[in-house]
Amino acid sequence: MLDTPTLLLDLNQLEKNIQDIIEFSQQHNVQYRPHIKTHKCAEIAKRQMKAGAIGITTATVGEAEVMADAGIDNILIAYPIFTEEKLSRVLALLDKVSVIVTVDSIEQANKLHEFFTKNERTLTVWIKVNTGLNRCGVEPEEQVLQLAEHIQTLSALELTGIFTHAGHSYAATTEEKVREIAQYEAEAIVASANLCEENGIEIPHRSVGSTPTYKVAGAVDGITEVRPGNAVFYDMIQVGLGAATIEQCALTVCASVGSIKAGRIIIDAGAKTLNLDRGAHGNENVQGHGYIKEHPELIIERLSEEHGIIETRYPELVALGELLTIIPNHACTVANLFDAYTVIKDGKVVDHWKVDARGRVD
Repeated sequence: MLDTPTLLLDLNQLEKNIQDIIEFSQQHNVQYRPHIKTHKCAEIAKRQMKAGAIGITTATVGEAEVMADAGIDNILIAYPIFTEEKLSRVLALLDKVSVIVTVDSIEQANKLHEFFTKNERTLTVWIKVNTGLNRCGVEPEEQVLQLAEHIQTLSALELTGIFTHAGHSYAATTEEKVREIAQYEAEAIVASANLCEENGIEIPHRSVGSTPTYKVAGAVDGITEVRPGNAVFYDMIQVGLGAATIEQCALTVCASVGSIKAGRIIIDAGAKTLNLDRGAHGNENVQGHGYIKEHPELIIERLSEEHGIIETRYPELVALGELLTIIPNHACTVANLFDAYTVIKDGKVVDHWKVDARGRVD
């Protein structure tokens, strides 16, 4: 009997999801560099590498440190770090693994050059390009070229790639809009790389790919790499976007019914379990706070910290103590709330995997 709430990971579906990405990358001759901020788990990262990934992407230096300690030896840190404290940690990582650092301004590039010159090391960097999310990144083409030309003057930096993240695809309301965003994502990267190469700066790596867009953007000629993160699990946001089906969702939360009252059912999965996230970039395609597989007609309307509230005229649909399996809206943020995955195969618990980089937002 499972204690609740607990984080369940379907091993069969996880492996199918990884293999699906590998087959896509092989078909389109692109490399696979998964973003591990989704799972934050060394065991899953190792399985992705064993399947054919050439490295990983992390959101933070802390995540990179955890994965390096686990033996992952090729890491892109997809955030433009700047401070002495973080650069010192990257310097230590370089003694163990290959690290690529994001650059998105001349000022930051100068800081990296100064630090790594002082420490007599060379740092590999990629330029982050803004293709519509309007977060980090320089604008395509001319601004990419301008920054690339500046980096060429800095002896401690070696520019080998450019990349982008079309996270705004999560706010798309139709599959056609997702495809449009994906097409522009890839074309902007290819055009920027081509412009650099026309000016004598080689850009061997051209990386794209949020989960909703990677199968379109990754098929564009000139792209060399995809970096989907959420596709290892999928969730209700991806289902709402048409990027996945209910059956493809490998991650669920098992909760139990703790109270049944007139007009409502209470479960032991609240905001500290399911998170309040309905989509970081404005997605409106999800309903409630997760999809209950046993009772799709029931909607988790409200969350407090430890309570999930299902408002219904038919509370007799469930029994006190009944276990409910919930597909979260956003798997990445939910995984970060747990210490471990309870791994199941064919309905039986087969293992427990630590969420190694949980809380490593540093």
